Amino acid sequence: MLQEIYFDNSATTRQFDEVTKLMADVARNTYGNPSSLHTKGIEAERLIISARETIANLLGAQPQEIYFTSGGTESNNLAIRGFLDANPRLGKHIITTQIEHPSVLEVYRQLEKQGYDVDYIGVDKEGLLDINQLREKLKSETALISIILVNNETGVIQQIDQIAAVRDDINMKTVIHVDAVQAYGKISIRPEKAGIGLMSVSSHKIHGPKGLGALYVSRGIKLNPLFYGGGQESLLRSGTENVPGIAGFGLASKLTFEQLEDNYAKVVMLKGLFIDRLKSTSLDYHVLSPEGSSAYILSIAFEDVKAEVLLHHLEQKGIYVSTGSACSSRRNSKSHVLTALNLPSGIIDGTIRFSFSIFNTEEEVIKAVHTLDEIIPAIDINRRHILRRNSNR
Repeated sequence: MLQEIYFDNSATTRQFDEVTKLMADVARNTYGNPSSLHTKGIEAERLIISARETIANLLGAQPQEIYFTSGGTESNNLAIRGFLDANPRLGKHIITTQIEHPSVLEVYRQLEKQGYDVDYIGVDKEGLLDINQLREKLKSETALISIILVNNETGVIQQIDQIAAVRDDINMKTVIHVDAVQAYGKISIRPEKAGIGLMSVSSHKIHGPKGLGALYVSRGIKLNPLFYGGGQESLLRSGTENVPGIAGFGLASKLTFEQLEDNYAKVVMLKGLFIDRLKSTSLDYHVLSPEGSSAYILSIAFEDVKAEVLLHHLEQKGIYVSTGSACSSRRNSKSHVLTALNLPSGIIDGTIRFSFSIFNTEEEVIKAVHTLDEIIPAIDINRRHILRRNSNR
């Protein structure tokens, strides 16, 4: 039986056993509706309050600033649409970057169709936002800036302090929304201290359950709901709460943040080992994750080898990786992130993302690189054979 090696942790992570156990216990025993006034409902409500307090404390926030959602996509939509709908007088100009997650970019594109003036700020060769361009575009009518803190494809970390400083210089009323889905539980961030007004996080990136996320909303910022109903989540997000999931999210957050520094040190070692081992091979590759990028993400291009072909060859060996964002990988198009970096087509088409977690080991890294060293030359030989055969027809 093949040993499975999972290097697609930026797409989703394996759930902590402790989280799975807690969720099963909650589903079995604390099944009351948290809106009910009887004891079973109060027990469920207490679990939600506890999880909210846990996440708030980890972010240096207040519990009333944390709203539970179904995940990063809903949090991003609620932050952007909810804020603009509630604050029309702030202006119809909004800013984002060319390398955002689709759950931000697609919202901005729809808003553009609805009459909003949108600027998509470019990035440099490493994927960092062009601060000078931001300074040129920001104006008195700018209501919102949306920024992905850690890019999900390359791992580049945006300099939020510089972005906030530019905002403060030009228009203090402009609110900064940060997509921190790939940052939460991996790097330390305090939204209030960083000048962030809205921040999206997700559970299943930190070994918690899928279908759970949260939105940080700084005190004084008004949002309108995306949908209406029973008025749960302080009237912002109607619908009966997923109590087992919320409890699991809270525990996953607690377990992750307790070991945040140790976890980061481990993945720094794993990423470094991966690159060092690659250097000892004869493979033609390009590391696209820049210096200072997230240790959890390693984006590598193998030129003239189609990423999708390589992905399936690795899968046959029990190694699971990604060609980019799992949320958009089924689309038949080139990565918008790598395109924004002005990379050659051959590099874009040959890029694989390896993303690590605390469950990965040195042995898995060594085996993965050894497997790459075996199969890429075989793919190249097969490709040249096919080309010769087609040319002789």
